Amino acid sequence: MVTREELKGHWNEVTGRLKEHWGQLTDDDLQQAEGSANQLVGVVQQKTGATRREVEQFLTNVLGPDNPWTAQVAEAAQQYADEAKTYLQQNARRVARQTGDYSSKVAETVRTKPNESLAIAFGIGLAAGALFFIGRKR
Repeated sequence: MVTREELKGHWNEVTGRLKEHWGQLTDDDLQQAEGSANQLVGVVQQKTGATRREVEQFLTNVLGPDNPWTAQVAEAAQQYADEAKTYLQQNARRVARQTGDYSSKVAETVRTKPNESLAIAFGIGLAAGALFFIGRKR
C-alpha cells in the first residue's frame, strides 16, 4: 500500500505531467480528484475530452509498470468497466422487452386498422421522400 507521503509525491508528479500534456487542466480541476485515481481520470476526461483509455495509458506511461499508482488506475478502470457492463446488460434487457411490446402493439394496430396504417405509412413515405429531395437540392 502507498503511504500518504508517497501518494503526495506521486500526486504532484502526475498532476504536473498531466498539466504539461493537457494544457487546459488547472490546479483547481485536479484538486477535484483529491488523490483518487478514478476521480482523476474522470476529471481529465471531462475537462479535455480525452477518452478514458487515453488518460489511463498516459498515467501508466508516467508512473511505469512497477509503480503502485499503476495498479490503482488499472483497478479503477476495471471497476468502471464492470459497472458499465452491468449497466448495459440491464438496459439491453429492458430495451429488448420494450421493443417486443411495441412490435406487438404495432402488429395489433395494423391488423385491426389496416386502412389507417396504410395511410400513415404512405404519409411517412411522402415526408421522407420530400426530405431526401430537399436535401439533394442543396
